[in-house]
Amino acid sequence: MASIFERIALVFKSKANKALDKYEDPRETLDYSYQKQLELLQNVRRGVADVATSRKRVELQAAKMNSEVERLQSAAQRALEANREDLAREALTRKAGLQSQLEDLQAQHAQLQGEEEKLVRASSRLQAKVDAFRTRKETIKATYSAAEAQTRINEAFTGISEEMSDIGLAIQRAEDKTLQLQARASAVDELLATGALDDPTGTVRDDITRELDALAADSSVEGELARMKAELTGGPAARPELNSGPQGATPQATPDVYEAGQGGDRA
Repeated sequence: MASIFERIALVFKSKANKALDKYEDPRETLDYSYQKQLELLQNVRRGVADVATSRKRVELQAAKMNSEVERLQSAAQRALEANREDLAREALTRKAGLQSQLEDLQAQHAQLQGEEEKLVRASSRLQAKVDAFRTRKETIKATYSAAEAQTRINEAFTGISEEMSDIGLAIQRAEDKTLQLQARASAVDELLATGALDDPTGTVRDDITRELDALAADSSVEGELARMKAELTGGPAARPELNSGPQGATPQATPDVYEAGQGGDRA
């Protein structure tokens, strides 16, 4: 059971790392690291300032105490000159106590001064590292941005990117739709031309109608041409025939002519 949970945890970790790699921007990571280094440098400088302040405070206390030691030394001298050995002894006793405290302050001052020098050196080294990191950071960011731009350009030209893929699909769909509309329009034209569909506007006619109209137009032209020839020759205009029978066939009489012949026989 434990191994199953370990495998599940490993799968989740791998998926999480993959997701983080996808959405992680190295430039943002570098900026964040640089910001943290600046904060560390600021803390070191603040520490240097605090130690320097403490050292200065000890210096002031030592100077004040040294002034008090000198005053007690002078007071003891005056008391001794005034035959007040007791006062001189008291002044010297206080002086000895202050001198002991002064020695402690001097030792503390030396320690603070040493700490301050260490922090100053550490601050200088850290400042140099931060400056070097900033230079390298900007170089890496510029290189990364250039590589990213080049990658996008290459993907745009090769159609690998998602944007170009979407555009290609849209163009393909538009072309397919156009071909479908053209095929539909051509099919409708064929159906109208063959008479399979009725054209309510009357602008489209079938093949038979067009042929009959063409024959009528030819007959009209032939009739007009015969009339013009008759006018030129002075004879009667020949009547054009729409349909001529087979060659060598005898024309049949019309019903009127046949009836007239039968009437003559009966007479």
